[in-house]
Amino acid sequence: MTPTLVREHLAHAGSAPPRVNPRKRARDWSEIQERMLLPLHETVHERLEVGPGTRLLGLGCGSGLALLLAAAKGAAVTGVDSRAEHLALARDRLRPDGPLDARLVQADSPADAADAEAPPYTLVTAYETIGGLGDGDGLDDTLAAALPLASRGAAVVLAGWGPPERCATSTVLRVAAKLAEPLRGARTWRPARRDDLEEVARRAGLKPDGSGRVACPFGYADADSAVRGLVSTGLFDTAIAATDRKQVGKELTESLHPYRRPDGTVWMPNVFRYLIARVP
Repeated sequence: MTPTLVREHLAHAGSAPPRVNPRKRARDWSEIQERMLLPLHETVHERLEVGPGTRLLGLGCGSGLALLLAAAKGAAVTGVDSRAEHLALARDRLRPDGPLDARLVQADSPADAADAEAPPYTLVTAYETIGGLGDGDGLDDTLAAALPLASRGAAVVLAGWGPPERCATSTVLRVAAKLAEPLRGARTWRPARRDDLEEVARRAGLKPDGSGRVACPFGYADADSAVRGLVSTGLFDTAIAATDRKQVGKELTESLHPYRRPDGTVWMPNVFRYLIARVP
């Protein structure tokens, strides 16, 4: 749910554009939702021993939390994202002109992150939620453009939702699918499948080299924060286009009732899965 496990998507052609405020959306993602993925980023960095000598390319880097964690370990990081509002927040965090070795590129394709004078990347991360929207097809072109920038044997990390029965948020996300029904054919949430990550790796010509699961509970101060955080993922864009922001908020608030604690906080246990693959 990045750097963005959960990236924003617009509804496909034929539907009205989501009625959202990009600046507010980016702020809600950065302040509320992005931290839910901290256990995932920390687990991946520890397993791959990210540190000095690591050259990391973050695809769909969002507001930069995963890049910041890697840079703090001594890695040289480059983030690519097409969303100006998210990158502005990433720049505030990383301060590329400061002591951290960080570079941020606003672009639709990671090919724009190429630097003929720099060594190839040793790690590529794609923290888009495969199994959240569609089948990960949107990553195919992105990976095709990114892999020539990586060294042979470089690690590529793909991530997505775990089994629906292990993800309490799956119940809430079904609201997105229900409300989006009037826009048939538009991209909306679907449950993850067991081999989603492997299928993306196979299409990209990557060699799987390990996988794992990480507990990433979603915890919010109150229902309003939960709604804002969940909407910031982009998984409700099609539902907003099919209805409106107020209706989506109402339905979401009702679906959160089973996860509200007596003190008003919201807690939803989730498991995310990651796959490590290698550039041949």
